[in-house]
Amino acid sequence: MWLKRISILNYKNLEQAELAFSRKMNCIIGKNGMGKTNLMDAVYYLSFCKSATNPIDSQNIRHEQDFFVLQGFYETEGGDPEEVYCGLKRRQKKQFKRNKKEYTRLSDHIGLIPLVMVSPADTLLIAGGSEERRRFMDVVISQFDREYLDALIRYNKALVQRNALLKAELEPDEELMNVWEEMMASTGEVVFRKRQQFIEEFIPIFQSYYSYISQNQEEVKLSYQSHAAEGDLLALLRANRQRDRVMGYSLKGIHKDDLIMQLGEFPMKREGSQGQNKTYLIALKLAQFEFLKRTGSGTTPLILLDDIFDKLDALRVEQIVKLVAGDNFGQIFITDTNRDHLDRILKKIEGDYKLFEVENGEVSERKESYEAE
Repeated sequence: MWLKRISILNYKNLEQAELAFSRKMNCIIGKNGMGKTNLMDAVYYLSFCKSATNPIDSQNIRHEQDFFVLQGFYETEGGDPEEVYCGLKRRQKKQFKRNKKEYTRLSDHIGLIPLVMVSPADTLLIAGGSEERRRFMDVVISQFDREYLDALIRYNKALVQRNALLKAELEPDEELMNVWEEMMASTGEVVFRKRQQFIEEFIPIFQSYYSYISQNQEEVKLSYQSHAAEGDLLALLRANRQRDRVMGYSLKGIHKDDLIMQLGEFPMKREGSQGQNKTYLIALKLAQFEFLKRTGSGTTPLILLDDIFDKLDALRVEQIVKLVAGDNFGQIFITDTNRDHLDRILKKIEGDYKLFEVENGEVSERKESYEAE
């Protein structure tokens, strides 16, 4: 799958843009705050039905406007066209359409256009709470496993209902509590099993990318932690019910799962330098790409690389340049404020590329040969 063309109207600071992309490499240059990341986010939105940076849809509408519209015109690897439309008016439900037919459930769209995004916000994967690392697993697995996404949605619904009963002033209805706990247990087991299987397959791919970028300078580890590994989830929920009632929320379950990230034997969060952290995150995302490419429906994911070279030494930059310029990737979108970084990539690219410049929310294609000045 590749994105041939995008139409943007009133999305964040982008007033209007009609852009035709290269099938291989699309470089977006511009100073910070001009709108490079917003352009990337529009591409992301068309894959995931939401922004990567702001979950409140109405806040993604351009200031003093009443709506935004995004349209993506794709081509599958078999040559078939796909058109994706998203429109949102303030105080109204957003419309999401595939080939002019509206979805009844937005979750049905997830996985049609697999996508991996690497951005500065990824630092939260290491520095943030466990919800960030669960979201990482969810984003990967949901793109190729419909059963996982359905189980996750049903688990979260049951969790909300159980928490509401736990918070109630009156003693919760036993029968109703049993219903929600049984749903949490059955769907939670599915989520746990699939997360466990994913991490087992994912770790060697991730470690291979880290070793390549760092040239074997450090050893990194990744492991999965879950209450479901302790035994029967339903028994665990029932055993903790009274304690949960005191707290007013569910203390145990797959909504507390975490990924343990280590540099050698120590937590990455505590021991990693800025460059090591950045390398860890980029390796995670490139492994995500590789995993989706292997396990998906034969569709090569789009990859969005937003300002990835900051905080990296020249050696690691060079290794990443070699990777993204190679034949392993499909369509790539890459942003940077530094022309030299993009130059080095483009010099290694054999074939098609396009260069765009973003200034104050306006995007224009640059036609000149892109050589360092």
